[in-house]
Amino acid sequence: MTEAPADPCACKAIKPTIYYPTETLPHPQPCGIVGNLELVETVIVPPREAATWEVPAGHFSRIVCAEGPQVGDLNLFNRNDLDEKFYSGETRTLTGTHVGLGDQLFSSFPYLCLITTITQDTLDWNGFDEFRRFGARGHRHPLRPYTNNLLSHGGQYHHCCHSNLIRKRCAKAPPNIVL
Repeated sequence: MTEAPADPCACKAIKPTIYYPTETLPHPQPCGIVGNLELVETVIVPPREAATWEVPAGHFSRIVCAEGPQVGDLNLFNRNDLDEKFYSGETRTLTGTHVGLGDQLFSSFPYLCLITTITQDTLDWNGFDEFRRFGARGHRHPLRPYTNNLLSHGGQYHHCCHSNLIRKRCAKAPPNIVL
């Protein structure tokens, strides 16, 4: 264990430094918008599977766990340029690790465009408690077959979120896109 500084309380009291001028980011107001929506499509994702759907600009997509708690990954792409995709790392830098109502998700470099806004959060009641105060509310640690293969000395498991998403994405990818 490392040695604590001479005055750890003073160190912990230092306010964080804001690296980016976040006041220049767009701030759409989602409240009041979601009341008059028309359901266009329903997609059911069976356990240990994946699904893809298109959401045109200006439209809403709602993700609901219909049969109790679930684990899943969300990947967002620009329909017209698959190189532009959701960038969780920079989104966390701009909005924080845990996102909620009104927070925005951004695309990868060199674009860094607003790719979606959270307009409803059904987990906001969960908040933070003694177990989640260090950020353990969700995770960005996808299960991958390569990691499993290495750690299990050759084991093969291809029903993780990553494999499911790759299968679905490959099925819909244009022929000139290499995934």
